[in-house]
Amino acid sequence: MNALVKKRIAGALAALAMVGCQTVQTTEGGAVGVDRSQTMLVSAQEVEQASAKQYQEVLAAARKNDALNRDAQQVARVRAIANRLIPQTAVFRPDAPGWQWEVNVLNSKELNAWVMAGGKVAIYSGLIEELKLTDAEIAAVMGHEIAHALREHSREQISRTAATGLGVSVAGALLGVGAAGQDLMGMVAKVTFELPYSRLHETESDRIGVELAARAGYDPRAAVTLWDKMSTRSAGAPPQWLSTHPGHANRQKDLANYAARVAPLYEAARR
Repeated sequence: MNALVKKRIAGALAALAMVGCQTVQTTEGGAVGVDRSQTMLVSAQEVEQASAKQYQEVLAAARKNDALNRDAQQVARVRAIANRLIPQTAVFRPDAPGWQWEVNVLNSKELNAWVMAGGKVAIYSGLIEELKLTDAEIAAVMGHEIAHALREHSREQISRTAATGLGVSVAGALLGVGAAGQDLMGMVAKVTFELPYSRLHETESDRIGVELAARAGYDPRAAVTLWDKMSTRSAGAPPQWLSTHPGHANRQKDLANYAARVAPLYEAARR
């Protein structure tokens, strides 16, 4: 790369930083007090649109392989739990209950669950069946994933990637290099399926997740039993879904502490 190209890319990145960089507060703190501000380089609308398209591609592939929502009773169970959790998202952000939520079950032995921006959720049948999850444990899984969407962690991760490893691509888009510029759908897929969330992201989602579950009337302590099952099933090491979480003892302690903090919300929801 010659000096002129480097200079143009550096200038484009500087312009991006001045024009496109935003510090945002994606959620209210809730009872668990998650109130960190976040730096974003891409818009929420762009990421949500790309996520919606990517999610439909995943569903189409699963449908083609007869792996989408194969067990009607299981799907109804998962969606019923989601329907109790989703209204509680208003505590963290008033717009969230009105998102175009989609919740589907993918038939796979993999112990996995994930979310895309704007409330596009998937849970794998293997996670439910292999671990024999209770409704409260499913709520813990889904609350954790919903929390990622509320906090816009994928948007934050895409922004960080764009500012570092994909800086040249960002500059290319600004300079008109390439027909399409950044491929946001590809970036959404990458952060969903390949790049694990940071420990900070996972801890935030743990804490918000237990509050969502408690407010929906599910025992927040189920997050601790879920982790125990995951740890046992994975011979002491978490699967990729939870690979960036803190160590077992630290995470168990944090979950227990925050489950206790939101216990009054759980008791109130049961009345």
